[in-house]
Amino acid sequence: MLFEWLFRPRRHATRRHLLAAPLPAAWLPILQRLPFYRRLDERGQQRIADDLRVLIAEKNWEGCGGLVLTDEIKVTIAAQASLLLLNIEHDYYEDVQSILVYPSAYRTMPQTDASGVVQQGQANLGEAWRGGPVILAWDAAKGGALDPLDGHNLVLHEFAHKLDMLDGLADGTPSMPDRGEFTAWVRTMSAEYTKLREAAANGRATVLDQYGATNPAEFFAVATECFFERSRELRQQQPALYEVLHDYYQQDPAARQGA
Repeated sequence: MLFEWLFRPRRHATRRHLLAAPLPAAWLPILQRLPFYRRLDERGQQRIADDLRVLIAEKNWEGCGGLVLTDEIKVTIAAQASLLLLNIEHDYYEDVQSILVYPSAYRTMPQTDASGVVQQGQANLGEAWRGGPVILAWDAAKGGALDPLDGHNLVLHEFAHKLDMLDGLADGTPSMPDRGEFTAWVRTMSAEYTKLREAAANGRATVLDQYGATNPAEFFAVATECFFERSRELRQQQPALYEVLHDYYQQDPAARQGA
């Protein structure tokens, strides 16, 4: 954004003021119902509580399809998005201006193909637009939050896409702090993506959802879901993949689930 630097001091002051106030009392029971939140240590829980307040305050939240937004909806979604940020440097998903929430699956916008034929939109649960909003179906977002072991989490998936896009590309490789980490990431993720594509082609199930074989961007998002939700299985079956995700997110969710 042009002249963005002019607004940063004011934004930081606003954030400090926001975080100096207590967490709204009605929000804590919502957080305590989330299994992943209960597994965190005190420091992790405080970080989630702080980060979600900024996400709720700074993003434009919109209910779509007749959905009336509530504290439960905002806190549940923002808490999951904050889990990805727990131990990494970030600026609160700075390219996300809006979070749009539907009650359930919605239809994407119709598309016109090269021959001029209008194709009807498809049913969808979520999207992350480069430079645009995150769109979520509330029933899926809530279900993913309350079942932390099934390997599927819509919010983690879509916000992983947003981390991927921070460098301007949706290519499955988020920004890396140094060349060594970048090299290890590309080598490991490329090999693991190829293995998933081969498994999908042969109808062989793996710990990863086969949707990750679609392209490298989807592979990163699916691998992120698996890293946080099927942590011990991923660590056991695909240790190299677990390790690069551990290094990127600076978290060890398998340890939180038990050795």
